[in-house]
Formats: sequence, C-alpha cells, structure tokens
Amino acid sequence: MRKGFTLVELLIVLAVIAALMSVATPLALNAVKNAKASQVAQNFRNIKVAFENYFNTEKPEDPKSINIATLYSEGYLSSSPTNFTITVAATTAGVYTVKITYSGGDVDVDKVKNNGLPEVTSSATDLILTFNVYKWW
Repeated sequence: MRKGFTLVELLIVLAVIAALMSVATPLALNAVKNAKASQVAQNFRNIKVAFENYFNTEKPEDPKSINIATLYSEGYLSSSPTNFTITVAATTAGVYTVKITYSGGDVDVDKVKNNGLPEVTSSATDLILTFNVYKWW
C-alpha cells in the first residue's frame, strides 16, 4: 500500500478551503470597513470636543482661524488626524457655524451614522459634521 494522498483527496481539501475563504473574505472586508467608519466617527467627536473646548477656554477674537493644527499644537488634540479640515463661518452676532470635513472618501456615511453620529451628512466625496458654537463673552 502506498503512502500519501490521492489527487481526488487533495482537490477536495482545496475545494473546502476555497469555500471557507469565499465565506470569510466578505466578513473580513466588512469588519475593516466598520473599523474605519468607527475611527472616522471617533475623530469627528474628538475634533468637535477639542474645538468647543478651545473656543470656550481661549475665547479667540477670530474663530475662523482655528484649524486642526491649532487644536493639536495647543494640546486640545492628542494627535492630528489626516483628511480632516475645519471651516468656521459667522451666521449672526456671536453664533458661529463650524463644519468639520473628512475628505478621505473611503468611508460610507451610513456606517458613520450607525457609529453614533446621525448628524453627519455627505457631499459628493466628503463627510461633513456641522454644529454651532455661541460666543458667550
């Protein structure tokens, strides 16, 4: 009697491995997408809180000059996330509309909304979080 596997046995093992991979690959890709969306949602939250803290603590005369680099250099953010920008516009006296934009283009807006940020909207390629801050001083 010979030792080893027959060709049919090896083909069956390969078919089983291929079937398992076809099930596992989409699950793994979905997990990566969910993790990225969670990371983007957390960055939105961190930048929003950092902006509000900076605005209320430092009381800047011109909030339009606040950006990610400012928040990071002043210690309000522990790291500087990539693909995020901040724009500030004055709407009425003492009220500023802040837009945080994520321009990575690799995250689905619905997945970010499912991570606890239903107020996030999307444009053609960007995700946008809009909120107001009020000058109280």
